[in-house]
Amino acid sequence: MTLLAAAPCASATAHAQNTSTSVVNLAAHPDVLAAERLFSAWLDGQLAYRGIPGVAVGVVHDQQLVWSQGFGFADVKNHVAMTPQVKFRIASHSKMFAAIAIMQLREEGRIRLDDPVEKYLPWFKAKPAGDDDGVITIEQLLSHTSGLQREAGDHWTTFNFPTEAELKRLFSDRQAAFAPNVRWKYSNLAFAVAGLVVEQITGQKWATYVQQQMLSPLGMSATSVDQNVSGLTVPYMRRLPDGSRDVLPFVDARGMASATGMTSNVDDLAKFVSAQFRRGPRGGAQILSAGSWREMHRVRAVDETWQSGSGLGFDFIRVDNRTWVGHGGGYPGNTTHTLFQLNDKVGVIVLTNTNDSDPRQIAEQLIATVGAAVAKAAPARAQNVAWDPSWARFAGWYRSAMGDSRVVLLNDKLAMISPTSTTIGTPSTLEPLGGGRFRLMAPGGGGAIGEVVRFVEENGTVTRMYVGDGYQTRLR
Repeated sequence: MTLLAAAPCASATAHAQNTSTSVVNLAAHPDVLAAERLFSAWLDGQLAYRGIPGVAVGVVHDQQLVWSQGFGFADVKNHVAMTPQVKFRIASHSKMFAAIAIMQLREEGRIRLDDPVEKYLPWFKAKPAGDDDGVITIEQLLSHTSGLQREAGDHWTTFNFPTEAELKRLFSDRQAAFAPNVRWKYSNLAFAVAGLVVEQITGQKWATYVQQQMLSPLGMSATSVDQNVSGLTVPYMRRLPDGSRDVLPFVDARGMASATGMTSNVDDLAKFVSAQFRRGPRGGAQILSAGSWREMHRVRAVDETWQSGSGLGFDFIRVDNRTWVGHGGGYPGNTTHTLFQLNDKVGVIVLTNTNDSDPRQIAEQLIATVGAAVAKAAPARAQNVAWDPSWARFAGWYRSAMGDSRVVLLNDKLAMISPTSTTIGTPSTLEPLGGGRFRLMAPGGGGAIGEVVRFVEENGTVTRMYVGDGYQTRLR
């Protein structure tokens, strides 16, 4: 007997303003609907054959929650169906909010990323891994490069997390595993300390600050910090050899709340994902400036495989050779994953009520199906300058002492290749800026990428092409 129960779909819910693309009904697109059926069929099988109690998922495009769905049960014993409104302990998702708090204070001029942590917390004097390690900075806390050990006690075994006072006391016995900036090393302890820095600067409790500065502006009314609120899913332990799953207790993260203490649901996390795609100055639902968002989303440290790593509070993984940003979370009876792709403005949310569901794997399948369909069906970004057929005259062969370039006319687009290259690869493109000027764009960042391309004409004939400051002469 399979434990499957589908919740009503909360499709195409627009939940924020300041969108950069026109709102279209992506939820009704045939390819998106087909992808939803494909993913749902696969996930139904996962629940049936792996005995997963319940999963809630969501797919976001820009400012729309395109699709959300519940599978299985929030409470197996009482046959309570899973829905996108069911709340989960989202655990390490909390780290993104901790980093946002630091960046808000930085925008206000109250902290610097290169400040030593002990400037704000005099008791923070971690025993170094070596004799000349240097101080640990705020940035190192947020990028998992502090070298601090992962935890602050045996709380994952006893479920008894330390209070702030207990955390401070035990810290005197802590010794860093690595010197700062030696390698990427995940640390819950580091983010617990970051939350204490916020409390020290603001004079507010962590939960109060998060509510006032993030949750309320974003309209995340179902999200909270360390509260045993109504509407929580039942948390189930991993599946034992006899197929049973014990029910786990509610666990308060206490002094570790800024690292792992938050509760939320699909609907609210969709609002948080949409915030990543907005740009502009800080204010209202724009809880950070565009510059701060970009800084947080930039890779600061990678693991030894170069397939994952961290920015500032946000983690990165490579999926099919593309970079996805977000975070996972693991807590007694809840494992979760949220990922978004900044170029496509597509995000996926996966929340599960057990510890052996592998939400990242579910998220990657959601990316490959519904996420890919949404990205393909979404309206292309409008080109600011319309294509002018007369620009075809710029196609041709250009040469300088340092090399040759070939500008090729495609379908209402100009591309540039090197005629001496042994492969075509991905050509650079010339994006029109107006006035006969273009911007050179390519996936990589070498050469004059991002710089202006302009053409010189004499007596109606193209004679020269400038790329940035250099130029090549037209051959033919």
